[in-house]
Amino acid sequence: MSQTFGFDRSGTFAIADADVDTRSAFIAKTYFNLFGAVLAFIGVEAALLLSGLGEPMLQMISMNRGIGSLIMLGLLIGGGFVSRSLANSSRSLGIQYSGLGLYVLAEAIFFLPIMTIALSPNYLGNPSLVLAAAGTTFVLFSVLTAIVFVTRQDFSFLRSVLVFGGIAAFGFILVAILFPVAVGGVWIYFIYAMIAFMCMYILYDTSNVLHNYGEGQHVAAALELFVSVVTLFYYVLILFMNNRD
Repeated sequence: MSQTFGFDRSGTFAIADADVDTRSAFIAKTYFNLFGAVLAFIGVEAALLLSGLGEPMLQMISMNRGIGSLIMLGLLIGGGFVSRSLANSSRSLGIQYSGLGLYVLAEAIFFLPIMTIALSPNYLGNPSLVLAAAGTTFVLFSVLTAIVFVTRQDFSFLRSVLVFGGIAAFGFILVAILFPVAVGGVWIYFIYAMIAFMCMYILYDTSNVLHNYGEGQHVAAALELFVSVVTLFYYVLILFMNNRD
């Protein structure tokens, strides 16, 4: 859920200072890579679901919810740290793509338990929930992207809000994992807050694509957008599953 707020522009210049053709090419490559990452995520998730690994993972988490959830969260955070380091590497494009690919895999594994609950006949068995959540995420992402591209607004002023909000959200998640009874009925309000929070992240990330990345950082830009999109999808899916009745 954490994002990268610093951009290594050594040996390059901010894309906002580039000519029109260079900026257009950068934006096109960024969103092409984002689209590819989403397709790869769908493919890997489908393969994991077909493998039957979801049931053992759910059993592992349910046996000791606190430890199992912390392990999953730790793996995602660790994978995100390594992925961002690789995606921001200036050594080679291949290393950058390995970072993007690693995070796609990490997210697919992280999503496996909730997708199993949503899709398996042994649990909810309701694919329409996943489709509705995906459609809602796509609409929100499209509207927010259009806002940034039409207004050309630099949303970097959201940085402080996102930093402190991310710390608060992480603390709440830890409390929810370790002391689930303590959060009780406020959990649903946290879900709504996280959806709004991730919408702000999409504004921030999209603004960075237009203004703050350096030339040649399209893979890193796509990774940050991918993080925001799949995290938004995660919380929208939880919301729909919670309100399925």
